[in-house]
Amino acid sequence: MKLTTCLWFNGQAREAANFYTSIFPDSSVADNWIAPTDTPGNKQGEEIVVNFKIFSQDFIGLNGGPQFPHSEAISFQIPCADQNEIDKYWSILTADGGAESQCGWLKDKFGISWQVTSPEMGKYLGGSDSEGAQRATKAMLEMKKIDLAAMEKAYLGK
Repeated sequence: MKLTTCLWFNGQAREAANFYTSIFPDSSVADNWIAPTDTPGNKQGEEIVVNFKIFSQDFIGLNGGPQFPHSEAISFQIPCADQNEIDKYWSILTADGGAESQCGWLKDKFGISWQVTSPEMGKYLGGSDSEGAQRATKAMLEMKKIDLAAMEKAYLGK
C-alpha cells in the first residue's frame, strides 16, 4: 500500500499535471475521470480528476473549484543534487506567475508551495561546528533561492 497525494485545483488539474510531468523525471500523466453527471464542482462532461506521477509518486489533480486555495501548510521538497539543479527548478517553478519566498521556498503558478533544497545544506546547517552552523543558518535566512556556495562560505567563516 502507498499514499496518493490529491491536489485541489480550480479547473487547472490537466494544465498542472502536464506542467509538473514536463519538469520532473520519472513522471507521466495517466488516466482521468470525466463527470458522468453534474457534480457540486463540475458540469457533466468536464474533467474532474487527472491521475499523474511525479518522481514515480502518485498524484491526483482534482478540479474541485475555488473553495480551497493552496497554502504553505503543505509543500513539496525537491532534494537537488547541486546548485545547477537548484537553479533549474527554481527558474522553472517561479516562471509565469510563480513567486519567490524565503529559505528556498516558492509558490508555482498554481499556488503550490515547493522547497527547492539540497541534502548538502545539512553539512552547513547541522555541521559539527556550532558557530559555523549559526552563520550558515543566518545566511540561509537572508536567501530566497538557496545558494550553496554562500552557505558553505558562511559556515567556514569566510
